[in-house]
Amino acid sequence: MSGISMPKPDAATLARRAEIVADMRIIVPGEGVVDAVNEMRAFESDGLTAYRQLPLVVVLPETVAQVSRLLKYCNDRNIRVVPRGSGTSLSGGALPLEDAVLVVMSRFNRIIEIDYPNRTVTAQPGVTNLGITHAVEQDGFYYAPDPSSQIACSIGGNVAENSGGVHCLKYGLTANNVLGIEMVLMNGEVVRLGGKHLDAEGYDLLGAMTGSEGLLGVVTEVTVRILKKPETARALLIGFPTSEQGGQCVADIIGAGIIPGGMEMMDRPAIHAAEDFVHAGYPLECEALLIVELDGPAVEVDHLIGLVEAIANRNGATTCRTSQSEQERLTFWAGRKAAFPAVGRISPDYYCMDGTIPRKELPRVLAGMRELSEQYGLGVANVFHAGDGNLHPLILYDANKPGELEKAEAFGADILRLCVKVGGVLTGEHGVGVEKRDLMPEMFNEIDLDQQMRVKCAFDPNHLLNPGKVFPQLRRCAELGRMHVHRGQMAFPDIPRF
Repeated sequence: MSGISMPKPDAATLARRAEIVADMRIIVPGEGVVDAVNEMRAFESDGLTAYRQLPLVVVLPETVAQVSRLLKYCNDRNIRVVPRGSGTSLSGGALPLEDAVLVVMSRFNRIIEIDYPNRTVTAQPGVTNLGITHAVEQDGFYYAPDPSSQIACSIGGNVAENSGGVHCLKYGLTANNVLGIEMVLMNGEVVRLGGKHLDAEGYDLLGAMTGSEGLLGVVTEVTVRILKKPETARALLIGFPTSEQGGQCVADIIGAGIIPGGMEMMDRPAIHAAEDFVHAGYPLECEALLIVELDGPAVEVDHLIGLVEAIANRNGATTCRTSQSEQERLTFWAGRKAAFPAVGRISPDYYCMDGTIPRKELPRVLAGMRELSEQYGLGVANVFHAGDGNLHPLILYDANKPGELEKAEAFGADILRLCVKVGGVLTGEHGVGVEKRDLMPEMFNEIDLDQQMRVKCAFDPNHLLNPGKVFPQLRRCAELGRMHVHRGQMAFPDIPRF
């Protein structure tokens, strides 16, 4: 694996592999255990395919009781565990470890309950994001967070990564749409957080679990909020001669108090790749393309379209086209949703980044990325959730050329440093995983990271769940309580210590 180091495998665990596999077959009988090397290769990486590692063994439980027994078994024997959903993570969050049991939740694939009076769906974690919408769309409902991988990504993985999508600007990320979960702790205990009610008493542990990247527990059930489909939804395709003008238009739309259902932006390389792939009718002469979707009552949508067109014209838009049918609106979005595979046709490999910035910094960051592209000699295609400042630069490289992957990684790291420098953060929806793990000190100091680690220790004191992810170095929980002496002087020397 290039560019990252993972926890050193535990020799004692590796030596007991045959025994562990046999015990896993008792806990999960039938075809739920995969231990042959060739069969395990299907699980050796997630969506960040530059990094690959075979696990100790793959286990696919079907019941909560099996997950509980499995985790307790591993906890009692000090065996590491890596949870995995559909494997679409783009940050290496589900990357296996050589000495870890890979727990794959894909068999948890049933919708448990659809509750229209409370506008909720309760599903097992292996149900796909789009599967929830399909289950309720005949009654005029849908699930709002819609990652580009929604046809494949699981709702449990969405909880782990706090996934977003093109409609998260108006309707929120996973965190804003999850009401409750059932989860299994590393010691085998099964707990419930939240429910169908609006708010829960006590600490917001549901908030801590959403986006925890498999470090705190294994989710076995999810209750989400569903929404009634809007009366009207129309999309505008707006072309600009420069990305900076497109970025300024985004800021001006939000500044005018307009919150679109979705607002996405692509630069010239991404526009051409998407158009060649989908034939959505994108204008090919522009340098930046903005897709703005407005939804709600028809009269409101018509009014907002006029306001957005005026703002676009003030920012030098060269083309502005509004969808005239539902099919045309979906076609506008089809190109954007297919942007990642489309870019795969113009470059042997690409490295998909994920950072978030304040909207007003969009022109500055786009200019900075162009400079970095020239510096590294690598192309970049930009696709991003413009409304909330979530960038997805796709760095183009050829893994068959020596040193190009490392150069792409360095380029990506500099993009993320730029995001932090302008007041942004390292990730918007892909998570930290292994990809951004070693950049965490760019954003957090040691005290910050230790406080986050204390949360991890409360759930998983032996650091067995998904180790090597998120935190830049492994710390034992006991190390966090060590006394720090600075220049021979302890902090608060008058406090009694025992």
